[in-house]
Amino acid sequence: MQRLAALRDRFVTLTILIAAAQGFALAADPSVVQSKPVPANIVIGFVGGFVGHDNPHHGPVQLAKRIRPAFPKDTYVRIFENRRRKRAYNTIFRLLDIDHDGTLSADERNRARIILFGQSWGASAAVMLARDLRREGVPVLLTVQVDSVAKLWQNDSLIPDNVAQAINFYQPHGIIHGRARITAADPMKTEILGNYLTDYRKTPVECPQASWFDRIFTPGHMQTECDPHLWSQIETMMRERLSPPDPAQSASVAVSQRDSNSPR
Repeated sequence: MQRLAALRDRFVTLTILIAAAQGFALAADPSVVQSKPVPANIVIGFVGGFVGHDNPHHGPVQLAKRIRPAFPKDTYVRIFENRRRKRAYNTIFRLLDIDHDGTLSADERNRARIILFGQSWGASAAVMLARDLRREGVPVLLTVQVDSVAKLWQNDSLIPDNVAQAINFYQPHGIIHGRARITAADPMKTEILGNYLTDYRKTPVECPQASWFDRIFTPGHMQTECDPHLWSQIETMMRERLSPPDPAQSASVAVSQRDSNSPR
């Protein structure tokens, strides 16, 4: 009996150890999605060139740092290298896939409130990611392109029809300069807010962290990275689209509309 009891105790201990090991393996496996609150807003940015996603001297990284504490708490903000578009797509998919069944239902797709932005190659990556999301039927609130430069196999000029609004900022000088015009694949579904030119030869900005190479060969393109007015504009546009409506302002608008519709 004592031998049987000892074997039983060893079996129970072994079972517990196996279960614990499996639990640790699941927790360590990055492919396993842990239960987290679903973000109401998703903001994805791309840096240009061969810049790292955490380089603090570049516009998209600095913008993300500013908006994380300022935007609603349920806003997911992340920056990727422009070559990591697939990783950005997978991130968005996992965030939207609430039930983790590997597919997006109509309700999960319709919950999407997504803003995509980038500079240089990163701007082109934002448009390409919007196109990737279109194939899944996922809508995008806004795309923002800053001095957009497409790679040879990319088309950053045509905005797909799952994008509600798109805007393009560019400068025309230097070896590297941005696309001057973007258009909507379907103007009935996508509003082009504008193609805005900035001439840094007339209104230069200081970029103290820029390399000597950028200062000599791509000064205009470089200045789109560190133009505080430009990135402040982009931040304001994002804030307007993602901030919850002010109840007092909404009530005021409703009263105004009611009064304007009242018979005189």
